[in-house]
Amino acid sequence: MSSEATSNGSGGGQGGTRPAGSADFGHDDDSVVVVIGSGAGGGTLAHELTGKGVKVVLLEAGPYLTNEDYVNNEWEAFNQMAWLDPRTTSGSWRIARDFPNLPAWIVKAVGGTTTHWSGATPRFKEHEFRTRSTYGRIDGANLLDWPLSLADLEPYYDRAERKMGVTHRHGRPPLPANNNYKVFANGAEKVGYRHYATGPYGTNAEPFDGRPASIQDGFNFQGDKNKSKWSILVSELPKSLATGNLDLRPGCHAVQITHAPDGLVDGVVYADAEGNLHRQAARAVAVAANAIETPRLLLLSASPLFPDGLANSSGQVGRNYMRHTTGSVYAQFEQPVRMYRGETMAGLIADESRHDPDRGFAGGYYMETISLGPAFLASFVDPGAWGPGFASILDGYERTAGMWIVGEDMPQEGNRITLNTTVTDPLGLPVPNVHFDDHPNDVAMRNHGYGQGELIYEAVGAVSAVRTPPYPSTHNMGTARMSERPEDGVVNAFGQAHDVPNLFISDGSLFTTGAAANPTLTIVALAIRQAEYLVEQMGAGEI
Repeated sequence: MSSEATSNGSGGGQGGTRPAGSADFGHDDDSVVVVIGSGAGGGTLAHELTGKGVKVVLLEAGPYLTNEDYVNNEWEAFNQMAWLDPRTTSGSWRIARDFPNLPAWIVKAVGGTTTHWSGATPRFKEHEFRTRSTYGRIDGANLLDWPLSLADLEPYYDRAERKMGVTHRHGRPPLPANNNYKVFANGAEKVGYRHYATGPYGTNAEPFDGRPASIQDGFNFQGDKNKSKWSILVSELPKSLATGNLDLRPGCHAVQITHAPDGLVDGVVYADAEGNLHRQAARAVAVAANAIETPRLLLLSASPLFPDGLANSSGQVGRNYMRHTTGSVYAQFEQPVRMYRGETMAGLIADESRHDPDRGFAGGYYMETISLGPAFLASFVDPGAWGPGFASILDGYERTAGMWIVGEDMPQEGNRITLNTTVTDPLGLPVPNVHFDDHPNDVAMRNHGYGQGELIYEAVGAVSAVRTPPYPSTHNMGTARMSERPEDGVVNAFGQAHDVPNLFISDGSLFTTGAAANPTLTIVALAIRQAEYLVEQMGAGEI
């Protein structure tokens, strides 16, 4: 796509109303850092940079929704928040059969998927940064040690937890136990587990940082109207705007990153909500568009100098897509549980998050409380099912408890994002195709988790239990991974592209491996670390 077709004025045509306090930098202002995507990575990076005096243009493809706009009705909220642009799916994973046009539940709005996330915030463990060294060779897995360690990230985990007000950490109190957790924890105790709690969790148990305490409202996956759950929208965005250094442009979909003859990036072409093209000049560009759209954008930015896609000399852009090994167990009891009351995922069991190959697989997993409303439960408990058995699941809704299994899946080169040139989006651009096959290690881990989940519920009197397949992927990682050597990955330990020194990746795409933990805390910690490095590089004249 030629950038000559773009406008060069300041401000206008953004396809969305800027919030109060947004700056208005000119399209030709090449002193700005352009951040693409306003979720956990991009929003945190923008906050850290603006606080250090750096001018940031933050491009968000979706609209600027506020907490007051949220509709706590699952299907209506899904259509309000989700990234509904067309995609295609291939591979043997069940998503390709059940939800072929929805391989991921990603938010397209200011704040990104932090406005939809669960709130669970465990840290990665030391062995999860050294999977190739720890697990050894696993056939079919493209394992690689991270180019950093837990010790490197620990100070930034501390800063991220304090920023987010994570419960159980740094003196923050825990959330109270709801019924779903009480069933879960009592079962854990009876089967011999010892490491379970209502957190760590990114929702306030008491007022903190201008956000109120949780009112124990369920269904706030669909947007937390109460503002007690941390998100970029309620926390980092207002602080960033207050600096005067943030130009937030909602409704602006990046379609190409441009570069100068020397290979350094020099701007971003984007389409506003009306489809008009603009080009924003840049001193540096950080891409945080999620693990599907980030590699797609790099591939769309191919040029004679980068014929296989921007920053793709390794051939790893788009490869090693991970979504976590997941599944759920829902159990019915004789008496009501009302799992839908209280914070949805404020409860985890960590005992299985260790590496113990005697279980028949490498890596580990967490079990976490979860609940779905009747409509989503009907859709996801067993897609396509019908008949009395299926109806009995819904009939027992009030007496149901639920848990989610989330564990480390294996990176595989063949699990990848590519451009589907036969299908185009509303802008006429090739859509991303998401290809995924479960690794045998993933299947073994999931089956172990199903079995342990059933034991937990049986131990406290469940009358029945059902295993549900993975939902459309909510943890998307690995398609522009960190590596020590340029030939093994896309970026270095700071998320800086090996091939392009002023290009950064700032979301879960840069994960070398997925670990067992929910990824948001680690994305935030890495973004804080990246901002510190980027400012140092700019100060030294390297960028």
